[in-house]
Amino acid sequence: DKIGNITVSLRAKSYSSQILLIEKTMYGSEWPKAGATLALMWLKRCLRFIQILMQSLADGEKDEQNPNLVYINITKAYDQAWQYGHVDLFCMLFNSIQAALFAAPCRSDILKAISKDREVAEEDFLAKIHQFLINFTATVDAIYEMYSIMNA
Repeated sequence: DKIGNITVSLRAKSYSSQILLIEKTMYGSEWPKAGATLALMWLKRCLRFIQILMQSLADGEKDEQNPNLVYINITKAYDQAWQYGHVDLFCMLFNSIQAALFAAPCRSDILKAISKDREVAEEDFLAKIHQFLINFTATVDAIYEMYSIMNA
């Protein structure tokens, strides 16, 4: 609920320097690659991945040969959200198993699942995704800004 989120947000802001000091003390030179900061860094990357994937779907980006596949959308989201955070070995592994991305759900199935199985015109649905992305993008950008301020 909003009251809980505001309380958590206010508490995190008021104690942020102490939380960082405790984490840095606990993990030493491993920080920020350990502890809650690491978990939250993965969360922010996941949120960015979802944002880019949804933006790509909403913008109508698709493979001309297979327009119902989301291969291009997933690859774009991975390249922009996660690739820089992964080591070279993982990047090579991802490139070697890209064929598995064709097992991803079809574009129409994703849109149907997001719309909770309601029959909605694709144009209307994509307009709603664009509207959702306005606030979602601002939230994800604020999270990234917070991490850049913390040098994490």
